[in-house]
Amino acid sequence: MVRFLSGIVLLVVFVSAIWWLGPWPLLLVVEAVVVLATVEYASLMSRIGTPVPVLAAAIAAGAACAAVAVPGSAVEVVVMAVALALGSLAVGAGRVAPDVPVRVSAAAFPALYLGLPLGAFVALHGLAGREAVLLVFVTVAASDTAQLYSGRLFGRHLLAPALSPKKTVEGAIGGLVGGTAVLALVGHWWLPQVPPGWRVALGLVVVAFGMLGDLFESLLKRSAGVKDSSGLIPGHGGVLDRVDALLFAIPVYYIFLRYGLGAVR
Repeated sequence: MVRFLSGIVLLVVFVSAIWWLGPWPLLLVVEAVVVLATVEYASLMSRIGTPVPVLAAAIAAGAACAAVAVPGSAVEVVVMAVALALGSLAVGAGRVAPDVPVRVSAAAFPALYLGLPLGAFVALHGLAGREAVLLVFVTVAASDTAQLYSGRLFGRHLLAPALSPKKTVEGAIGGLVGGTAVLALVGHWWLPQVPPGWRVALGLVVVAFGMLGDLFESLLKRSAGVKDSSGLIPGHGGVLDRVDALLFAIPVYYIFLRYGLGAVR
């Protein structure tokens, strides 16, 4: 019951934010998600034995998010600034050890892994409208739900037992079909500028990368020896657990709508 209620609250909050908020208020909400997810990521890295400076990593990820979200921003400048700042912090620490490059890379990773995709999520609001933003969210949610119930009903063959002992090939197929169907069908109203055949293709790619994003976060958690990224959300784990699929799905969706749509019209 706790999982169900907290899931309903999350759904209402995120759908309302996407539908009713403008780009700037939505950016503030997403920045909060970036910061919380960065804190959880840093906790995972600490368990692995690669401490991450939380404040510096969160600032870097938040800056990357804003750079993508705000039209006309120089994203490359922010990315270079992140590299310079984190490298300078490592020099200032004066710690000489073989793992220094790993630590600096781990600190910079949230900017790429969290900041850029979630910034693109906000950018989609201005690029294609709130319906297009909600569509990718609903598609990934539908895929997750279809994976869960398909796996329970038909699951026989494990998909990636080393990463996720409960995910099955049958569940993945169900998620692929369910998520693709949602994007293709609902996209008739929410993404009408994309032809039907391309909506199917886009759905397949978005859902497939969403599954990879889920497995990647499972890889991080398995490496850290934990089940959830945190216990922040009752019954659902942490923020990172809730956005993991979106972190891989949003980039391909964003790239298609921004750069590939003109070629298929």
